[in-house]
Order: sequence, then structure tokens, then C-alpha cells
Amino acid sequence: MISIHRVALTELPIIQHLAHEIWPQTYAAILSVAQLEYMLAKFYALDVLEKQLEKGQQFFLAEENGFPVGFLAIEHDCKASLLTKIHKLYVLHSCQGKGIGKQLIDFASTEAKGHKQKGLFLNVNKYNSAQLFYAKLGFSIIQEEVIPIGNGYVMDDYVMQLLF
Repeated sequence: MISIHRVALTELPIIQHLAHEIWPQTYAAILSVAQLEYMLAKFYALDVLEKQLEKGQQFFLAEENGFPVGFLAIEHDCKASLLTKIHKLYVLHSCQGKGIGKQLIDFASTEAKGHKQKGLFLNVNKYNSAQLFYAKLGFSIIQEEVIPIGNGYVMDDYVMQLLF
């Protein structure tokens, strides 16, 4: 049984721990170890996660029988649009294929519709197979984006969108 709940400030270490477990498997074939470590420090340090909360991101934790298996971070009206951005969506590799990712997308859609949003959008690395998952759920690529993130690294992404 999967349950999804909003993350309290005291639960941010769970998000951090999950990211450190999931990212090396997700990005091993895409990013160098140095870039992976840089990005985890840049995006998942506890003080950074706290600032993301303060700036309007909402974090949600997916649990299976009380055990954390994935997480979601969303922001309504991102970039002054009527769209909700999915900033983060990750599921433990051992739990993939059980429909948890789809449940998190459905949850994000419900949250967005409750805030009178027109749809969802997200960035996904061009070489990440997750783009196939998003396409299967109705997302389409609307643009390519190369984002400098410091230290000579970039995120080479597709922006994908799902309109309601």
C-alpha cells in the first residue's frame, strides 16, 4: 500500500537520504562521479532543501507500508505561469515498476488542479530513460534546455509538459 504525505521540515533528511541512494544508480551512465557528487551537494544539502521549501517548493514523501520509497517536489504557478513544475520525482530502483511514479504524477496532477493550474511541466536529462516514462503518461517535449550549474557543469535537458 502506497501513501503520500507532505514532508515536514524535520523529514528533509529522509529526502536527502533517498536522493543519495537513488541518484548514483539513476545517473551513473550519464554523469561523471565528480558531477554527480557536485549536484547532490548543490541540490540536496539540508540548508538548500530548506531554502527550496521557503521559496515555495512543496515536498511529498511516498511510503510503502511505512517505508520511504520515493519523493516529489512541486511548485505551483512556476515562472508566473498557471503551470505546476515538478522539480523532483524519484523512486527507489528496487521499487520501480510498481506504479509508484505514476501515483506521484497523479498526485501532482490532483494538487495542480486543486490550485487551478493548466498543467504540469518538468525538466528531464536528455539521456535519462525517465523521459519515456513521462511520454507514456502524456507528457510531450516542448523544448530543449542547457542550464549551467557551476563548476563547468551543465544540465542538458528536455522540458516536458502535460496540459489538462
